[in-house]
Amino acid sequence: MATKSEVVFEDFFPSMVEKLGADGFVNELCNGFRLLMDSEKRVITFESLKKNSAVLGLQEMNDSDLICMLNEGDMDGDGCLNLMEFCALMLRLSPDLMKRSMFFEVLH
Repeated sequence: MATKSEVVFEDFFPSMVEKLGADGFVNELCNGFRLLMDSEKRVITFESLKKNSAVLGLQEMNDSDLICMLNEGDMDGDGCLNLMEFCALMLRLSPDLMKRSMFFEVLH
């Protein structure tokens, strides 16, 4: 049982891949990206992540958590996430998906 200060993480990505198939799963990742992105810049910025994160139930994340998330996925060092960086980050954050052969199905 988790205490109030513990974060409980349940990885739904493997079951999503099973239900939606690889293409449907990637579609859902793209939908998540669109929810979080800055509509003018077409990337996820700190400001757009902070503004839109509550939609995905992330309202409890503080500024340093959000910055850490951006930094974790920012492969080109521009301070924001493009679609490919976002998808790569989401896949890396799914321990169950990484352990299964489904990971390779999603990548192809």
